[in-house]
Amino acid sequence: MSQKTKETSSPVNGPAPAPPPHALRARIRSLGPSLPRSVQAVAEAVAADPAACARLTVSALAEHTGTSEATVVRTARLLGYPGYRDLRLALAALAAQQESGTAPAVTVDIAVDDPLADVVAKLAHEEAQTLTDTAAALDLTQLAAAVTALATARRIDIYGVGASALVGQDLAQKLLRIGLLAHAHSDPHLAVTGAVQLRPGDVAVAITHSGTTGDVIEPLRVAFERGATTLALTGRPTSPVTRHADLVLTTSAARETHLRPAAMSSRTSQLLVVDCLFVGIAQQTYETAAPALTASYEALAHRRTRHPPGSHR
Repeated sequence: MSQKTKETSSPVNGPAPAPPPHALRARIRSLGPSLPRSVQAVAEAVAADPAACARLTVSALAEHTGTSEATVVRTARLLGYPGYRDLRLALAALAAQQESGTAPAVTVDIAVDDPLADVVAKLAHEEAQTLTDTAAALDLTQLAAAVTALATARRIDIYGVGASALVGQDLAQKLLRIGLLAHAHSDPHLAVTGAVQLRPGDVAVAITHSGTTGDVIEPLRVAFERGATTLALTGRPTSPVTRHADLVLTTSAARETHLRPAAMSSRTSQLLVVDCLFVGIAQQTYETAAPALTASYEALAHRRTRHPPGSHR
């Protein structure tokens, strides 16, 4: 039985690569729950009004947020910047982008008495922003490694519960259509039972926005210890699930409200990453993927309606 160990890290232990200005809000959103409360105060302030904060000195921002200069500098470093000066430059660039027309045209909070037209507009805006944030923050090196691991895997097990289970099923059926052996598990007992059978050359994928879902973490841990390559798809890059992940792909999600649970926008961003994985794998395995796609399409062709409903033919 293969055993692996993984060095874990958190935002407190070291900075992540500096995000481009347009991805700064996505970085703050993904790291938010793992940041100390005082750091969260600074991070939320710069995300809420980048233009105003870009004009503040380190001492002025500390006073504005009720923190200290050391906390402001620490926040900049945890967000991936060498120092506060670099964060200010990123905030100024983000503010310039917003002023040029990329700022939100609608507020995203949905009220109980909102007209349906406003609900549609707000949801469309928020989901589009979630996709933009996810794409901007996606680690392409990790994505490429995940694509290669999945494309060459002997077997692929996918774990998810609730809304994430639906995303797992989507990934599994896509992989099956191009000839890969993939199973989506939403039952935690079956997930662990399957994980015990994995070995080097197999891949286990855990999908959990919070990164704290025990029914997903447990089978991923077992797969990790068995030597399989493990991939976590999560909105929290320093969450517990990543302790057992060789590869981590981070998704974004809208701020949760009473009428818009996080599962709504997190599912949207998860599906984007699933599609990126699928297309990348199909490209790498094109010689076998293309015939497999054609074969699955032809096998189901007889189940499609040949004539429009209501036709007398």
